[in-house]
Amino acid sequence: MSAVLEAPTQSPAVYDPISRALHWLTVLLVAAEYIVGSIMPSIHRGTPLGTMIKIHLALGSGLLLLVLLRIVWRLTHRPPPAPPLPVWQRRLAGLTHIALYLVLILMPLAGWANASARGWAVRGFGVVPLPALVPQGQRIGFLLGDVHADVLYWILLGLIAVHIGAALYHRLVKRDTVLGRMLPGW
Repeated sequence: MSAVLEAPTQSPAVYDPISRALHWLTVLLVAAEYIVGSIMPSIHRGTPLGTMIKIHLALGSGLLLLVLLRIVWRLTHRPPPAPPLPVWQRRLAGLTHIALYLVLILMPLAGWANASARGWAVRGFGVVPLPALVPQGQRIGFLLGDVHADVLYWILLGLIAVHIGAALYHRLVKRDTVLGRMLPGW
């Protein structure tokens, strides 16, 4: 096997199983949201609340609840120590994680506000009724829908690309233990 793909020489300290499960569940929900969002109808004035939109709202509200749970978990559980990294990499990683959490909160909130402005009920994971964020017909809700679809969508994709790119850089180029903290054995 190529030396590039050999396991790092030291064994990494890993994230706890709950942190890893929350991370990968977030990945699955974000991927599901992008898939459903790409196949559901475009939302315009008068668009009816169809099945794919209901699924998108359920996944998005569930994602918001999951991300809030992740933040609480992260604030109450220390991450494993990272290998020594240059200051700029530690800072960039920290800023990227904060930006990911922020966008993963703002994006569902913007979609929820848009749904509220359209008079659509939003339910956490499609089950728990959630209150409207804005009154039906409010222009701010429609504007936030545009931000959700046209701005935050691309920001999140960019942040995901940076996050994955950094993980692969550490595994394939630096050959350190950064990726192994979330993927034991890598």
